[in-house]
Amino acid sequence: MRQAIVGYHRDEEGHWVAELACGHGQHVRHQPPWADRPWVTTEAGRRSRLGLALECTKCDRGEPPDRP
Repeated sequence: MRQAIVGYHRDEEGHWVAELACGHGQHVRHQPPWADRPWVTTEAGRRSRLGLALECTKCDRGEPPDRP
């Protein structure tokens, strides 16, 4: 199920996590070999992606939200 990005935060290891409208979080990898997404490293880049819909496999599996 596709869900919009509503914000971002860093996890315990310093990796960026996109906060989805459904309450789930999805890591947004920005370092090779995962993916080359330089927009993740700047606030303006992250802000430009707000509202973008990502596939949420946690929704598909019926998992509870990561955050209330």
